[in-house]
Amino acid sequence: MAFAPPVRLWLLPNALLLVVLSTWGALRYPRLPGRIPKHIGVHGVDAWTDRSIGSAFVLVFVYAGVTVLMAGCAELTLRLTPRDELSNANAAPFAAVQTTSSLLNRPGSRVTARRIARALLLLNICIGISFLAGCGMLWRSTPDSNVPAWLLAAMPLPVLVGTAVTVAAAVRDRKR
Repeated sequence: MAFAPPVRLWLLPNALLLVVLSTWGALRYPRLPGRIPKHIGVHGVDAWTDRSIGSAFVLVFVYAGVTVLMAGCAELTLRLTPRDELSNANAAPFAAVQTTSSLLNRPGSRVTARRIARALLLLNICIGISFLAGCGMLWRSTPDSNVPAWLLAAMPLPVLVGTAVTVAAAVRDRKR
């Protein structure tokens, strides 16, 4: 079974964020200084690198990879046979494994599988929003080592929210 239409729609914001990041980066790249931030720590930029496609677009490339990974995980979640659809004959060989190993945990139902898949794609949207903030720091037109503290705090916040939603969806499924 392929992505159900409601879940497939959750890929659109991910694709839009990837287009926005790519377009913004392509527009900013010609005006970037010769050295751009390589690492940003608590006290601002603490390492620099020469400008190149790889160094300037590292967050875009990582987000593209994470998007493929999260979409694949969501697809696999939807393709697993939920626990409530396993017949007793089909469940018997796996009964011991399921109780002793969390590697074969299945969603409880198709409804919870869709909820978990949407939560994974929402987490990916949150990662993209965090990367927008990171690109804002990376693609500044002046080589300034100062980074506003609020911007550093803003980067992990969307990821924490997305992670909380994903964990809540998984925990809710486990309680059923």
